[in-house]
Amino acid sequence: MRSGNEQIRLRRLEEKDAAGMFEWMQDPEVQKGFQFNAAEKDMESAIDFIRHADIQAIDGQDMHYAIADENDEYQGTISLKSVDLTSRKAEYAISLRKGAWGKGIAMQATCEILRLAFEQFGLERIYLNVLAENERAIHMYEKAGFVYEGALRKHLFLRGEYKTLKWYSMLREEYLTKYEQ
Repeated sequence: MRSGNEQIRLRRLEEKDAAGMFEWMQDPEVQKGFQFNAAEKDMESAIDFIRHADIQAIDGQDMHYAIADENDEYQGTISLKSVDLTSRKAEYAISLRKGAWGKGIAMQATCEILRLAFEQFGLERIYLNVLAENERAIHMYEKAGFVYEGALRKHLFLRGEYKTLKWYSMLREEYLTKYEQ
């Protein structure tokens, strides 16, 4: 997986990743895309999250992977949340350190998590929601092949105002059409 000179891999989160995770949690620019207040978290919260993170497809659980560069330095976290093995679906989420922005890392990690979801775990549907104002993320999701499904207008009260969420998904057959070429 390459974009420019960067090469990434997904791996289990490790305690050494806590400082990088805490960095994006505290970065006001990164936080603009979040639907929760990460600034309330402390370093111990990051460590606790890492200690409880899993990469096994277990019904009803979340799967969280570290995105690591070629030097094994943590760049962000990518997740399949609320795994439903009966309906074969999961929610996608990604958070990157600001230093990883604009390098194609999010796209590479997304392609890899989609490969795992559809090819290894046999899922049928991956979905996500995003703040309507997060144009950078929306562009990447659409480029990756996610299909816009609709919006929940003024669905979330965040940072003193109502926010609209846009919903996207990718089905197995859409993945196969886009990525098996």
